[in-house]
Amino acid sequence: MTENEPTTRGPAPEQVSARQSVSHDVRAEGICLAYDRDLVVRDLDLEIPDGRITAIVGANGCGKSTLLRALSRLMKPRSGVVLLDGEAVHSRPAKEVAKVIGILPQQSTAPEGITVADLVGRGRYPHQGWFRRWTSTDDAVVRAALEATATADLAERRVEELSGGQRQRVWIAMALAQDPDVLLLDEPTTFLDVTHQIDVLDLLHEQNRQRSTTVVMVLHDLNMAARYADHLVVMAQGRVLDTGDPADVLTEDLVREAFGLTARVVPDPVTASPMVVPVGRFHTPVTPVGPVAPTPTDPMTDDPRPTWRSA
Repeated sequence: MTENEPTTRGPAPEQVSARQSVSHDVRAEGICLAYDRDLVVRDLDLEIPDGRITAIVGANGCGKSTLLRALSRLMKPRSGVVLLDGEAVHSRPAKEVAKVIGILPQQSTAPEGITVADLVGRGRYPHQGWFRRWTSTDDAVVRAALEATATADLAERRVEELSGGQRQRVWIAMALAQDPDVLLLDEPTTFLDVTHQIDVLDLLHEQNRQRSTTVVMVLHDLNMAARYADHLVVMAQGRVLDTGDPADVLTEDLVREAFGLTARVVPDPVTASPMVVPVGRFHTPVTPVGPVAPTPTDPMTDDPRPTWRSA
């Protein structure tokens, strides 16, 4: 048996996935991010709430993905600093940071001919070392990640044979196999149909509620961001416009300022979170009437979700 060959023994997937995430302080202080001479993010300060789900939203080109790259150590700030537990993340070894922070980039490329199981297994790389080889625990973590993302039946398939949606779920499985305490995802619902979008966001919600994993994701869908996030970060032109609870942050004025979009913000009929309804050029807005829907509870915790209020 080779050192990276999965075994057939070890803890059950549900036992592995039950590990509680460790608390970490992740923040950016005065960072400027640039590609050559093109300054994308300017003097940005941001604190990521520990153990919560944060969604970063904003118009195309506002710096969302660039910010995520900096938080994950993939991009070094031109000035300022990204801190992980009080220490500059770029001063720490990459493998050490990878044990804490997992990243799903916007675009990922798999080696030609690699199978799904092998690719997901590479998520265990940060946990390997000179004296630490593949164990039954690694095998169980990979199995749990495959099952959580509904990709177990694809384990022996080559990645290049999969559809775009299937590949996206495999990349998410690899990030979960890394078993991070902080999970950063750049547009995790890309290429997915609406059913699988909900499945992925429900999975991330479950990871957060059951394990206290800190989740930070860039999303284009404002309504999904408002529904699933505990904390919303709205960016425009490389700066943070506002942060906080989606119910407090997502207003009609803010949508107009961040996106140049005229919209109505009304209660989501399912969650009572704010729901953005674009007006467009060919429709006349109708003023919403009636009371705000009652506050539902979070099915994972029975905690009441915040009721949306008009700004």
